[in-house]
Amino acid sequence: MKTDTLGDKNSQTAKRRLPPLSALRCFEMAARLESFTRAAAALHLTHGAISRAVRALEDDLQTALFERRSHRVFLTDAGRELLQTVENAFDQLETTARRLRTPSPSAPLVLSCEPTLLMRWLIPRIPAFYAAHPGISLQLVAGGGPFSFKDGIDLAIRRQDFPWPADAHADWLFDESVGPVCRPDRSAHWAPLHNGQPRLARDAPRLHSATRPQAWSHWLEATASPTPEPAEQVFEHFYFSLQAAVAGLGLAIAPWQLVRDDLQSGLLVAPWGFVPDGSAYYLLRRQTPEPDAAMTALLTWLRSAL
Repeated sequence: MKTDTLGDKNSQTAKRRLPPLSALRCFEMAARLESFTRAAAALHLTHGAISRAVRALEDDLQTALFERRSHRVFLTDAGRELLQTVENAFDQLETTARRLRTPSPSAPLVLSCEPTLLMRWLIPRIPAFYAAHPGISLQLVAGGGPFSFKDGIDLAIRRQDFPWPADAHADWLFDESVGPVCRPDRSAHWAPLHNGQPRLARDAPRLHSATRPQAWSHWLEATASPTPEPAEQVFEHFYFSLQAAVAGLGLAIAPWQLVRDDLQSGLLVAPWGFVPDGSAYYLLRRQTPEPDAAMTALLTWLRSAL
């Protein structure tokens, strides 16, 4: 008679022939990303390790899971069937593990925020949040663009310039408004008055960020300003272009939230003010029937700090 008692010679449990969990993890990541290379980077493995794991899985199941074309891979029918099963199983494991874990009441909320916004706006205001909510701890993580709650992130502050996770709930924080900024002692030369209104000088150095390459052209269109002669410098990150403006190297297009403290302190001026660019920032959390009380408190505070 067959039993389910582990150790019994007739136990069905002892005779289970399951694929290795590590191979399934490699397969699931490669299937979602449609790339062994990207899967290797996501799992901190080598391309060869992903390839060997998938090949071992295919050998074990005696069926092809991927079609390999050039530098991409595509799921076969068998691969799609396995992916659905694996994702369901992993989701159930994750849900059970989350329920069984008993986090400390002081366990921090992990908040991911775009680096420049984190550095120039959020971090300077965090002491005020802790003063208002001493029982809530935050772990701040710099990150921009796509993310996954499976990576341990509880909340993320992002602009709506990329597709969000399907399981994300979005709460609006603020609309983006942008405008050129520079040092006060450069304003008269780079933004001279014409009929009482500042006009962008043709030789005014424009500072660009590689992360927002169209910022200047969008602002020029939005304000119907004439396009000056090219006098440009491109920086890899937004923060560097703003620091270059503080140093007097030129005019940088800046969102108001990122420079509001510099404007208030007099480090920078905004000759033309700020205009909406059509984008907005949101606080993203996992979609649940009832939001966590700490998350709700953080959302309320963030809106009050804007």
